[in-house]
Order: sequence, then structure tokens, then C-alpha cells
Amino acid sequence: MTQNWPLWEVFVRSRRGLSHTHAGSLHAPDAEMALRNARDLYTRRGEGISIWVVPSTEITASSPDERDPFFAPSADKPYRHPTFYDIPEGVSHL
Repeated sequence: MTQNWPLWEVFVRSRRGLSHTHAGSLHAPDAEMALRNARDLYTRRGEGISIWVVPSTEITASSPDERDPFFAPSADKPYRHPTFYDIPEGVSHL
């Protein structure tokens, strides 16, 4: 029966963290059950303060094989790098 349940990706924010990190995956019939199962499976020791569950079919990702052409447009914008700017004299804390 669980073979027909959709796959959910689980992201957990820990007590010490500022962002959610991928904790793993699980199968569940709906979002509410996925959330409850994620809580039981990935936060047993009480380390989580927030959980996200996302259907795996809803995640779109870039391919590592396409990294060069995909990220190439950012290389032609030197103003994105701090070396583009001149630091005024007397400013030592930057």
C-alpha cells in the first residue's frame, strides 16, 4: 500500500540553526501525515523547531552536469565581487 504513496522531502530547522536543511525523505499519503511522520522520524531527540515537507515531484533542480553553462552568466558581472570596488583610505573594518 505504501508503494502508491508519494515521496516527500523533509527539511528541518534545528534549535541552533537559522535555516532548514535537508534531513531525508519519506512516503506518506498526504502533507499532514508527512509532517507528522517527519516529526517522529527526524526530530526524535527534540532538536527541531520547524519542519517543512515538500512533495518530491514539486522540486526542480539544476543538473551538476550543466553547471558551467548554467552558472556562466554570473561570471560576466564583476560588480558582484568586492574586488570591483575601491575601499577609501581610513576604512579598515571592511
